Amino acid sequence: MDVGELLRQVKKGTIEPDQAEELLKNLPYEDLGYAKLDFHRRLRTGFGETVFCQGKPDAYLVEIYQKIFERDGEVLGTRATKEQHELVRKAVPQVVFDPISRILKVEHPDKKRSGNVVVCTGGTADIPAAEEAAQTAEYFGSRVSRIYDVGVAGIHRLLSKREQLASANCIVAVAGMEGALGTVVAGLVECPVIAVPTSVGYGASFHGLSALLTMINSCANGISVVNIDNGYGAGYVATQINRLAVR
Repeated sequence: MDVGELLRQVKKGTIEPDQAEELLKNLPYEDLGYAKLDFHRRLRTGFGETVFCQGKPDAYLVEIYQKIFERDGEVLGTRATKEQHELVRKAVPQVVFDPISRILKVEHPDKKRSGNVVVCTGGTADIPAAEEAAQTAEYFGSRVSRIYDVGVAGIHRLLSKREQLASANCIVAVAGMEGALGTVVAGLVECPVIAVPTSVGYGASFHGLSALLTMINSCANGISVVNIDNGYGAGYVATQINRLAVR
């Protein structure tokens, strides 16, 4: 529960002042010893803390999910595994896992989504990073549409979606190989484009470095670039842009 909601409930009388005082003691964070859960982050930035699941010891991961869920009623985790899903689900039965994006989350069922973020990919192999971006943006309240497998090897597929692209507040372009999709998209639209290089490709793609360098060196204006396979980062920034557009 954020501070604003807490104060509203005190005003309505649904929470007693001494109970509210106890909850406020955990601000600005709750110290678990091995982790400091930043429950104040939503108040500062508009976004709650996200759990990076990869590499976390099992016991730590489970307790972190429990604490955030108990506090906020929802949790977003990235780079999770099927085994981590099974582990967390024993403690938080509501948690769901998407094996494509590797997102492990509990989400408010009545969440409102607004604006228009478009996520597109060069190929089908880029969808895992694209889904991480799309589901992150949706979790944080953006309405998202997907345009997959519209790479430059068959550019007519992308051009057939120009009307949909033009309606976006922000576009996330996800591509591996040579990474040209972001440049092409940015040359077609007036909204910001976030390019996501992926590690998809043969040997000389250097696990996404080739796509990253192409995107950084783009001749198109209005394009920004996140790290290789960083769909989460792209979805986060896309939501920031989308929020500004719908104010």
